[in-house]
Amino acid sequence: MGRRGTRGTRTAERRRRRKRQRTFLTAALAALVVGLGGAVAFLARDDTPAEARAPRPARTTGPPAPAPSESSATSSPTASPSASPSSSPPRDIAVPDRGPGTFTPAHTAGERQGQGRVRRYKVEVENGIDLDPDEAARSVSAILGGSQGWTNDPAYGFQLVSSGPADFTVRIATPGTTDRLCFVTTPSSKGNVNCRVQHSVVVNLKLWVRGSPQFDGPIEDYRALIINHEVGHEIGRGHETCPGPGQPAPAMMQQIKGLLGCTANAWPYDSHGRYLAGPFVP
Repeated sequence: MGRRGTRGTRTAERRRRRKRQRTFLTAALAALVVGLGGAVAFLARDDTPAEARAPRPARTTGPPAPAPSESSATSSPTASPSASPSSSPPRDIAVPDRGPGTFTPAHTAGERQGQGRVRRYKVEVENGIDLDPDEAARSVSAILGGSQGWTNDPAYGFQLVSSGPADFTVRIATPGTTDRLCFVTTPSSKGNVNCRVQHSVVVNLKLWVRGSPQFDGPIEDYRALIINHEVGHEIGRGHETCPGPGQPAPAMMQQIKGLLGCTANAWPYDSHGRYLAGPFVP
């Protein structure tokens, strides 16, 4: 073989080596790429269960929303129960010494109370007094229809009316007007009594608002005593006195003059429907 033939053989051999090298490099590079792709896929894999994955927040273009305040982030507190009317302090009513002697009638009427013959009555308040006649009428009606009141006796019945004829009238008046209507002349009694005269029950505003030092109880109970005592006279009841120490004073006892060992009581009957009687006072 000549020199040219030998050179040609060597050249062909070099080409075959370069081709094998390129093939090897290409295979190695492909293997590297595949390996890197698997690693990336492994690292990117999320093994968290689908139901436990938190949703991604939506993307916004505006500024971030402010964090909720404490009041908006928590539930609203439960409203406290409103205070009951009985828990409210009584309204302060001025008590002038005397008034004009004229009266404004209540416009409130009520249903029949009790089983006996109905006695119709009206309620009036002296002009110039800071007391609503309708409010006063509702109080009187509640007393006369009370569960321990005179309607426990089937002989008695009452009905508050605002018009038409009436059997008697309940009037709330200043101390001076009360003295005049009740013909009070005794100095110690002036300004300190209620009365019933000529089918009028006259209630002293001072006692209606302030009560009596002889009566140990809420003002509402003392008002009940005034109405029960004076209406008791209207239905024909006389005075009674204390039946014994520690016993309830009868509603027909003049408790404003002292209890004589009895305990203060506003009602004619007890909670069992028994009449709270005492010895008759002539």
